[in-house]
Amino acid sequence: MNGYYDREKEVQEAIRAGERALSSLQQAERQLGSASNWGLVDIFGGNALSGFMKHMKVNNASQCVENAKRDLMVFRNELGDIRDIEGLDVQIDGFLTFLDFFFDGFLADIFIQAKIQNGKRQVREAEQRVEQILNTLRAYLY
Repeated sequence: MNGYYDREKEVQEAIRAGERALSSLQQAERQLGSASNWGLVDIFGGNALSGFMKHMKVNNASQCVENAKRDLMVFRNELGDIRDIEGLDVQIDGFLTFLDFFFDGFLADIFIQAKIQNGKRQVREAEQRVEQILNTLRAYLY
């Protein structure tokens, strides 16, 4: 290793990683929104099909959240390579926790709906933080 530090290259790599993380978060938010819609159908007179669709969407959302977590970890690692820009940390630990729930019955449906809404809130918060960091990084390039 020659000790050469290319800040512009490191910032560009972090931006690419942040854009991937943001895209993953947006996909997770879309899936959570779809799960929420099916959850409402299931609560208000749904049937076996609506229950199946809700669970399928919850599973899809869970996978998207896992992808987002992975992309956020890569983003955090890329941010760690940047030496001279303050305030770029992304907290991953305990963030974006989302569990699959496979319950039936009215009360369980309401419980699942609440968890979906909480997941959507967490994803939106993560999106906002990633966007803030990306704006900071882009400002350093221009």
